[in-house]
Amino acid sequence: MGGSSHLSDALARGYAARGHEVLVITAAYDDAPAEEWRNGVRVVRLPAVMLPETKLAVSFDLSFATRPGLRRRLARLLDDFGPDAIHQHGQFMDLTWATGAYARRRGIPALLSVHTRLENPSARYHHVFRGLDATLVAPRLRRYRPNIVVMDSYMQEYIHRRYRGGWSELTPIPVGVDPSWIRSGSAERGRELIGVGPGVPIILSVGHVIPLRDRLGLVEALPSILERHPDAVLAVAGRVYYDVFLQRAEELGVAHAVRALGAVPKSDVPHLFAAATVESHEQGHGLGTATLESMAAGVPVVAWGRIDNFPGIPMIDGTHIFMCDTGDVAGLAGRLIRALDDPAATRLVGQNARAIVDEHFTLERVLDRHLEVLASMASDRTPVPTR
Repeated sequence: MGGSSHLSDALARGYAARGHEVLVITAAYDDAPAEEWRNGVRVVRLPAVMLPETKLAVSFDLSFATRPGLRRRLARLLDDFGPDAIHQHGQFMDLTWATGAYARRRGIPALLSVHTRLENPSARYHHVFRGLDATLVAPRLRRYRPNIVVMDSYMQEYIHRRYRGGWSELTPIPVGVDPSWIRSGSAERGRELIGVGPGVPIILSVGHVIPLRDRLGLVEALPSILERHPDAVLAVAGRVYYDVFLQRAEELGVAHAVRALGAVPKSDVPHLFAAATVESHEQGHGLGTATLESMAAGVPVVAWGRIDNFPGIPMIDGTHIFMCDTGDVAGLAGRLIRALDDPAATRLVGQNARAIVDEHFTLERVLDRHLEVLASMASDRTPVPTR
């Protein structure tokens, strides 16, 4: 229930709104119905088993639908639907592998969006994940060779490193966001949700807390920030799967300045952005959906990573974003202090960021690009008759 699922949902609704027939096949989740129509989209949820929360599972909700009869069920669903193309989300999900096999048998082109790198900061799990990529994911991709969507520079390098030979083409399409939704918030309501009054500087951090986005850098930057801005608050909005940052806050004596809000309804996210002074979630490598949503809302982003994160879309440190090297806690603290010290200059950075989103990252622009690629793939298709 994170950024990738929200983007998947938005694209499916966008395809339907443009007049295309859309069938979504996904795994069962909580008490969601097995089948329904939503926003012109037919959604079928197949029975699935949820993996227990572990560090090996990247502390995330992972479910698998593989069971006897899955291949036949998928074939019936897809043969009845008659897709011109299949858009897959997530390279290490068993429904991706199953629909990839179906696509190869039927001669149907597949577009695969790789949302997440199979990585973990722990050396122990890092080797395990490399092994899973090499033995489970890469061989399956090489069998049907999808067109892979590349969302940023880090992802491009990761795909080249882990899945060589596992694609027919690499297509750069950034993550898309809906500016009208993200700009609809109330700052007053946002402050109520965080539990602070007017005038309190808010460092907002959006996204589930997992090992790759553990918020340790932010917590370790807090002592320096609080020396300069003693009333500042770090508000973390997202389910906490990995709570080491809370333990570290206690050790550093800054726990009073940390608000762990937990999982936040999507309808409340614009209110949090409206209240925020800056946003930062030092997510390891790359700038994801939460970063772009913050930029769309005009909230200045303080991050670590690389300034060329989005190929072909130039950004300047201090003009469109505050950026420092990955792992540079002192640099992160310095840029957060700089942003809090000069509210007028910081607001200008937010305005510049908002303009970049409007030019390159709106959902409509991203939807246009996906449809161009899917249409081209479908026109080149050589169908294989069903038997």
